[in-house]
Amino acid sequence: MHKIVSVKPLASYKVKVVFSDGIEGVIDLSDLVGKGVFSVWKDPKQFARVFIDPETHTLAWPGEIDLCPDTLYEEVTKIKVS
Repeated sequence: MHKIVSVKPLASYKVKVVFSDGIEGVIDLSDLVGKGVFSVWKDPKQFARVFIDPETHTLAWPGEIDLCPDTLYEEVTKIKVS
């Protein structure tokens, strides 16, 4: 499992992430806005509350919203994680 060590929210529902192996990139999450638990992101201030969960090392938001770090790693590197 890949660990996220840094996250910075950006405009237009994007985040810049850095993984423990030094890989970094920008991920566009705008396609999730308004869907299911991500409906709270309609307010950009809620999206900007992103943090790194200290136990799972993934992106998280208040309200128990999180995203799998391996999926995000695949998005950044375009390499399938097995």
